[in-house]
Amino acid sequence: MSMRERFTSVVTDLLDGDTRTAVVLAVIGHAGFEESGATRRHPRRVIDVGIREQAMVGVAAGLALEGMRPFVHSYAPFLVERPFEQIKLDLAHQGVGSVLVSIGASFDAAAEGRTHQSPGDVALASTIPGMRIEVPGHPDEVESMLRRAARTDELTYIRLSTQANRAALVADGSIGVARIGTAGAATVLAIGPMLDPVLEAVADLDMTVLYSSTAKPLDRAGLMAARTGDALAVVEPYLEATSAAEVLSAIGPSCVKTAWIGIRHGELRRYGTPEDHRVAQGLDPGAIRARIARDLM
Repeated sequence: MSMRERFTSVVTDLLDGDTRTAVVLAVIGHAGFEESGATRRHPRRVIDVGIREQAMVGVAAGLALEGMRPFVHSYAPFLVERPFEQIKLDLAHQGVGSVLVSIGASFDAAAEGRTHQSPGDVALASTIPGMRIEVPGHPDEVESMLRRAARTDELTYIRLSTQANRAALVADGSIGVARIGTAGAATVLAIGPMLDPVLEAVADLDMTVLYSSTAKPLDRAGLMAARTGDALAVVEPYLEATSAAEVLSAIGPSCVKTAWIGIRHGELRRYGTPEDHRVAQGLDPGAIRARIARDLM
C-alpha cells in the first residue's frame, strides 16, 4: 500500500469511528474516498469544493472553528503554495488546526511539469507559527502520524511521497538511530524518504546515520544525544538547507563542519521521471556519497 492509499484507508476509518472527523477536497483525492465508501456513508463530512483550493482551506477553517477535525488533501503546490494566505489567516491567525496532507512531494509528478512540483513547500510551511511538519518515509509512519494528528487540534502538515524507505523507523517526532559509527565519526541526518539512499551511500563508511520523519519541531535533544563526531550532514527531500534553522539551533557551535544536501535552487524544465530529477538534483546514493566525502571528510 502506498502512502496515499494508506492515507485514504486511515482517514476512512477515522470518518467511520469519529463524528468529529471531516475531509475537505478540491476534486483531487475524491475518487479514493468514493472507492472506500466514505462519500456514501458520510456525505456531509466528505466535502468536495471543486477546483477551488483557497476555498478548500477556508472551509476547513470553518469546520475547525465549529469543533471538527478536518483533513485537507491535494497536491503540494495546490495545498501549500496556492492557498498560503488562507493557511496563514484562516487557520493560523484564528488559532485553529487542520491536518493538511499533500501528495506529489518535490517532483513525484514530474511528468505533469512545474505546476505539480513543490520543492519549496516545507520551507514555506515553516514560516507558519506553530505548524507541525511531518515528512514520513514509509506508509506505516503515515498511519501513525494521521492517527496522532486526529487526537489533537494542532495545525499539521503531512507530506506524502511515492518514494519510500524499505521499513518504518520512527513517527513520533523523535530522532531514530539507523546506524552508529565510532566515537569520532561524522553524522548524517536523513529526513523522511532519504534514509535508504543515505544508508546505501555510506554503506562502507564509518558514519552514524540518524533519521527523522518530523521536520518541525525537530527533536533537538535527541539529535544532540545521538550524534557522533564534530561533522554533520543533513539530507532532505526538499529545498536544500530548509532544515538549517532547526538543526543549527540544536547543535549550535558544536559541529565544526556541516553540509546541507537537498534540492538545489533553480528549475529543471525537462519533465522526465522522479528518478531523473533525483539524479539531476544529486539525491541519488552516488551523488550523496560524493557530497559527504567532499564536505565532511
